Order: sequence, then structure tokens, then C-alpha cells
Amino acid sequence: MSDLKTTAYESVSASRPSLVELSEQLHAAPETAWQEHRSSVAVAAALGPAFTVEQPYLGLETAFRAVAGSGSRRVGIMAEYDALPGLGHACGHNLISAVAVGAGRALAAVASALDLTVEVYGTPAEEGGGGKIELLERGAFAGLDLAMMAHPAPVDVAEARPYAVSHSHITYTGKAAHAAAYPEQGVNAADAFTIAQLAIALLRQQLPASVRVHGIVTKGGDAPNVIPDRTEGRWYVRAETLAELTAVEERVRRCFEAGALATGCTLSIEPESAPYSEFHTAEDVLALYKANAIALGRSFADADLGGRMNRASTDMGNVSLTVPAIHPYIGVGSLPAVNHQKEFAEHCVGPVAEQALFDAAVALAWTAIDHFSPSKDLS
Repeated sequence: MSDLKTTAYESVSASRPSLVELSEQLHAAPETAWQEHRSSVAVAAALGPAFTVEQPYLGLETAFRAVAGSGSRRVGIMAEYDALPGLGHACGHNLISAVAVGAGRALAAVASALDLTVEVYGTPAEEGGGGKIELLERGAFAGLDLAMMAHPAPVDVAEARPYAVSHSHITYTGKAAHAAAYPEQGVNAADAFTIAQLAIALLRQQLPASVRVHGIVTKGGDAPNVIPDRTEGRWYVRAETLAELTAVEERVRRCFEAGALATGCTLSIEPESAPYSEFHTAEDVLALYKANAIALGRSFADADLGGRMNRASTDMGNVSLTVPAIHPYIGVGSLPAVNHQKEFAEHCVGPVAEQALFDAAVALAWTAIDHFSPSKDLS
């Protein structure tokens, strides 16, 4: 092990109790997209005096940028801390944040030797809000030489292969009427959603295997004896690439238009964020991560077992279009529980999760050391 790697390892080791405390703090008080006020402050504060923090960042109240070092090469480490409505940290963003803090502090300890500037970004609203896309559009991440993060999963998977995805808010507007006395005077917005969902169900037979269409009705009406005059829903369309997504979205849109046409309702489709992109992996950097994770005793799942969570969409994909990036998955030993289940949230704290936190922080730091070392010595 090189002296720089030893220093990084010792930094994460010394920080381990505080990193676990941070993870547990976030896990116990989950905050959803754009509402991560306590979480973002806690993560930024945990970076310590080596970092200069700008918060809020680029006009986003729950975003931050923390910088240590002044080298000519720049590495960005992404922290996510938004939770899922009703499920808490069932995607393990509490661990993502703690890993980012641990890796960031470790790299800050060796930054001068690597001519490195270390930047940790607090990125809100990954679960549907597109916080990283908002930051990109405001100039964040420009000029980074490498962007990294590690995401919890049931098992270790090195390569992220997420779907591109669009997020839409659907509204049908009709006309209310007494459902028994004057039904003929109503224009039923709930029927519009029923027709749209049936059309989508039939469309799935003709969609490529790489496409996913799913959503929920968030408002279906107000009373059983009132024909609903307004219904709302949230729908996602996923595809292999942004190009495929664009083509598929038009077909899905026609399903929603069918609901409006059949019932006489008006239809509104509003994007909740810009589309998330597929991920472009920096393969040379990912090879370094895999070697370092294996050196720490991690083992990667085979394709059949591992090739599920790495298909989940992420706004880190948009970052990867402009900056060399990796997004490996660190296993928390949760099977049969998987991401976005309450049982998975339970596995994002405890001894196995704590070891995953430690290993991911060290592996990311070691990967950056290898990548930015002049000799790229893997010893």
C-alpha cells in the first residue's frame, strides 16, 4: 500500500465513528426531495475545518459545495440525502452522504501531494427532482476531472447502467356533478385516468424490453357522490437512452390524450424535471475502483444477481455526459430485501451497512489516488 493510500485509510478509520453517527442521524430523520434542510446542513458540517463550504449553492437552498485543497486537478464527490415519501431511507442515501464525507476527508488529507482540489457536492432531490440537473444548468461541476459516488444496493455491482427517465405530472380537468341526480352533466376526470392506464397497459405489449412505464394517481376525486372534476398523477417513462426515451414518450403521451378525448376532459402534462440521462462510465477509473474494492475484501455479484439495481435511473447520468464519472454500488447484504422497500431501509444502518460505508469511502479515495497519481501505481 502506498503512503498516500495509508494516509487515506487511516483518515477514514479515524472518522468511522462520526461517519456512522452521521449516517444514523440522517436515517432517523429522513427528508424528502427539496426539503433536506437539516440533512444538507449536517452533511456539510461533517466535512470539518479542512473544507470551505458554500451553502446554499447556486440558488438551491439544500445544495452545497465544499472545497479543500488548491491543486490543478479537480475531483468531485457527490452526496445525496433525500429520502423516499413514506419509506424513509429505503434507497440508502444516508450512506451515500456518509461515504462522500469519508472519501472527501481522506482525499483532503493527501490533496497537496496529488496537486488535487477536492470538492464535495451536496445534491438534493435525486429521487425525482433532478437536483444534479438543476446544478448542471447553473454551472456546477464544470471543469471537474472526475466525478464519483457510491450507492447502496443489496450486493456489490461495479458498473451503473441506469435507464434514461422522464418524470411527468398529469392533470385531467373535467366538470363536477352529483353522481346520482345529475350524472349526465358531469365530465369525469377519473374515467380519463382509467382509459389512459388501460391504453398504457395495452401499449406495453408493443414496447421494447428496455422500456418501463409506471406511475400513480395522486388525486382521484373528493367524494363518491361527486363526479370528479380534477384528477392528478405522477408518471415515469424509462428507456435505454435519451434518444429512445424521446420516441417512447410520444407514444405514452397519446395514451393520456386518449383519456382526454374519450371523456371530454382537458389534459395537462408538466415535466417535474429535465429527463435523467443514461450513464456513461469512465471505464479506466471503474477498473481502478474494482481493484481497490477487491483489495478491501469486497466481491462483486454476477450479472444475474447484480444486474437489477444498477439499472435504476439517476441524475448522476447527466453529470456523466459532461464529466468522467463512476457510480458503483456497494452491497449492504439485504437480500431478499431490495431498494425502495422498507426492509431495505432497515439494512442501511447496522454493522453490515457500517462496513459498507467504510469500504466504499476507502475505495473511492484510493481510486482517486490511483487515478491522479503520476505513476498510477496500483500497489
